[in-house]
Amino acid sequence: MIIKNTLNDILLICDTVPDQLRDISNIDFCAKLSSRWSKQEILGHLTDSASVNIQRLLRGQIEYSPQIYYDQDEWVAIQDYQHYNKAHLIALWELLNRHFVYIANRIPEENLNRTCQMRDGQAVTLRYLIEDYLSHLQHHLQQIMTQNK
Repeated sequence: MIIKNTLNDILLICDTVPDQLRDISNIDFCAKLSSRWSKQEILGHLTDSASVNIQRLLRGQIEYSPQIYYDQDEWVAIQDYQHYNKAHLIALWELLNRHFVYIANRIPEENLNRTCQMRDGQAVTLRYLIEDYLSHLQHHLQQIMTQNK
């Protein structure tokens, strides 16, 4: 039941947050924050996170504890999210998250205990990845919604 609640929470975020993101002025969205990234770059990071976690959910079901990780700073820099079209980035983020939920909803119960290896070598279950994904998403959305220049 926890997984279903988690996935429903992600869908609720997809239903409500895009309009909130569109309401942020372009100047505020692109302004560098006290953290290393702008709000736009944080959203870009969240698209990367969705993409990587989709791979974890898929490959984790068919491979033996695959190592799937990425260098988030390099990915944000290489993709130049700072100059990405805001509307397209919001749409991409939303659709990747909806796809994450779609895939997660189709994982058989017995596969939720399969594992993926993280960069530090720690093996985590697909169940953990799904639950942790929501926490990560909420953390960064909170940064976008509240952090000032």
